Parts: sequence; C-alpha cells; structure tokens
Amino acid sequence: MPTSFIPKQAPNDAVALLLDVDPVGLVRNRRGSSGEGYALAQYVNDRPYVASSFLSVALAKAFGTALSGRSKERQELVEKPMNLDAKVAALPCRGGEPFLRRLFEPLGYEVTATSHALDLQFPEWGASPYFSVRLQAKVCLRDLLTHLYVLIPVLDDEKHYWVGDEEVDKLLRHGEGWLASHPDRELIAKRYLRHQRSLVREALSRLVDEDNPDPDQVEETHAEEEAEVERRISLNEQRLGAVIAALKSGAVERVLDLGCGEGKLLRLLLEDRTFREIVGMDVSYRALEIAKERLHLDRLPAKQRERIHLIHGSLTYRDKRLAGFDAAAVVEVIEHLDPPRLAAFERVLFDCARPANAILTTPNIEYNTKFESLPAGKFRHKDHRFEWTRPEFQSWANEVAERHGYSVRFIGVGPIDPAVGSPTQMGIFKLK
Repeated sequence: MPTSFIPKQAPNDAVALLLDVDPVGLVRNRRGSSGEGYALAQYVNDRPYVASSFLSVALAKAFGTALSGRSKERQELVEKPMNLDAKVAALPCRGGEPFLRRLFEPLGYEVTATSHALDLQFPEWGASPYFSVRLQAKVCLRDLLTHLYVLIPVLDDEKHYWVGDEEVDKLLRHGEGWLASHPDRELIAKRYLRHQRSLVREALSRLVDEDNPDPDQVEETHAEEEAEVERRISLNEQRLGAVIAALKSGAVERVLDLGCGEGKLLRLLLEDRTFREIVGMDVSYRALEIAKERLHLDRLPAKQRERIHLIHGSLTYRDKRLAGFDAAAVVEVIEHLDPPRLAAFERVLFDCARPANAILTTPNIEYNTKFESLPAGKFRHKDHRFEWTRPEFQSWANEVAERHGYSVRFIGVGPIDPAVGSPTQMGIFKLK
C-alpha cells in the first residue's frame, strides 16, 4: 500500500513509502488467537493491500526523526508549516467517508476521498469500506506524520499486535498538542486501544488534564470529603434544588451540566420533562461510567434516552460540542481550578460555549467556621485550589460578566447566618 508525501509548491519533490506485507509469514510467527472469526481469516484478509497499523509501524521506522520532530542540521524546519499533500492508496474507513472527514477535517485538512466498489463485476454489492485518500494542508511534517500514525489504525479499527499499557504512552506521545482538543478524542482512544476499557479510561484521564495524574480518583475523593463536611445540613440537596429552580426560571430547555460527576444533577434534570436536551460532561471517564449506570441509560425508553448524552472532556479546552445551549450549570467545580486554568475555563464557557444562561456555584469560605468537623483554616476538600469570600466571588463574577456581555446576580444557598452568609454562593449569569 503506497503512501506519498508531496509538497504542493514543488510537485516533483516527493517521497513514497511502499509496504509489502507477507501474510503467511505474519501468521507463522503469531502466538495465540487474534480474534479472527473463522479458520482461514488469518490467511484470507486485507492486510497486504491496505493501510493499517503495519503502515504506522513503517512510518515510525522510516521517518523516525521526522515523526519525533528532530533534525541535527535543520531543526528550524521542524516547526515550519509547509503546504503538504499526502496520498494513501487504499485506506480502510470502517465508519465510511463521514468518519474519515470527522477525523481529519478538525485538524485543518482538505480531504478528498475516492470510494472503491466491493467488486467491479458485481456493482449491486455496493461500495467497499476502502478509499483512496488525499490530505492537503499547511502543517508541519511532524504533525502530518503523527496524525497518520495515530489515525490510520483508528480508521482501520484493528491492530496486528498486542495492545497493552505501552500503547497508552504511544497514543499520548503522538497525540500531544492536538488529540486533547479533537472533538472525537474519545472514539479515537477507543479504537486506537482496541476498545480495552481500562486502557481507554487511563488514556482519557491523562489526556484531558495532564497536570492532574488521576482525575478519576480526585472525583471520588471529592464527592466523599465534601459530602462528609456538608452532610449535617443536607447542603448538596439544597444546592441542586436551587440550580434546578434557577434553570426553570430562565425557561431553559437545552442544558449543559459541566463537571457532571456521577450524575446527581443529571438525574433531577432527566426527571423534569421541561428539559428536552441534557448533556453532561466530565473530565473523569470513570465518573461518566458511574453516571451511566446510576441513570440506567441502557434501560431508558427510547424517547427518554434521546434527551440525554454524556461526553468526556475538560472545561479548559475549547469544545464545539458545548455551543448553542440555553444554559450551563457548573456546580462546585471552579474551586478545583488553579488560576491559569480558571482563565481558560472562563474563555471556554463564556466565549466558546456562550450559553444564554450560566449558573455557577462555589463554596463560601466565610461559612467554614460553622462546620465543626472542619479544622480552622482548611478548605472543604483538599483538591480545592481556593475558596472565595462573598466579595471575592462577586468581584470575579462581575468582571467576567462585564468582559463577555453578561449580567449577573447572586443568591446564597443553604442556611443563612447573619455574620457569614450561606455555605454556598451562586452566580446566575444571563447573556445581555
């Protein structure tokens, strides 16, 4: 299966890679079953004729320094975008041309795909899953190679070797700088890692927040520690009730729950048919799995199931999936972000997603003196980067509203103390 890379500005300056796979030799050296569905499948297959994980390995061997972004003599060229034209003669697209475009177009490529018939002598059999593909873009050569290295096996949805923990490192290494912001990063991880749930969970957890080595664990301890502090006054129930009331007062039908965790707010939203479209997003892949189980999504009636979607992602990366909603709820989330990430979150929510309404809640640190189990000077959860006083939260929220064209009003949630206010402070943003 030939693959070529041609600079657009110099059509005669090209490099081609031709890979010749010996299927008999491959099977002869294989140990154990690879999951083929019938006895001859190891010998009768498309491996010698199409681009697959074999080609990814060949790219790494033939263009290792270019793939890693190293040049002994011309390092300055590594970071220089060039008009590149890549052609893959026979690429399996198990998902069809739309899936092919979903993978490459967000990365800036102009995609030309030519479909091939399953058999020219029997046109009634329809199209095959194979395409001749041309990718054109102004990109660094390293980026083109890493995109091909990762996405060719994803399109093929198959690998010729055992997929273990080291494949997670390969995916993250070659996906650095682009995979975290790709709208189909979850599906890419699933296919690249051959749908092994534990590996996919690890990859996604590390991918969306590299500064937090285990967001799944943080999510679990967060829920446990904060619930213990606030249990006596049932604050979580009051907080969720206040969020639902704020959403209903805004005549909201399509709502985002950003940082949805294990789905407590999602359950209340799903019970109220006022909300016809509900999307929950969280950085913790494990939390989303728990939410799916607790909400019984696989057993919901079809019309109910169509109302709710769970997506994996980070609040600090721009994400087109978040745009166009009536409202976004961000419940007890912002205090987990350090200042640089808080600024990124602000841009993602108020510039990129830009909902008509946004409801944010965060602890009121002034009220912490009322919690007998909380040592003086301690936050309610060890992962909190800050907890604000009421003036601090209001100052931040007012500045955010002014920058992005929103108005904002404030409500206390929970029992009110004349001196220190309520345990939770809520900001309700409305697009002007």
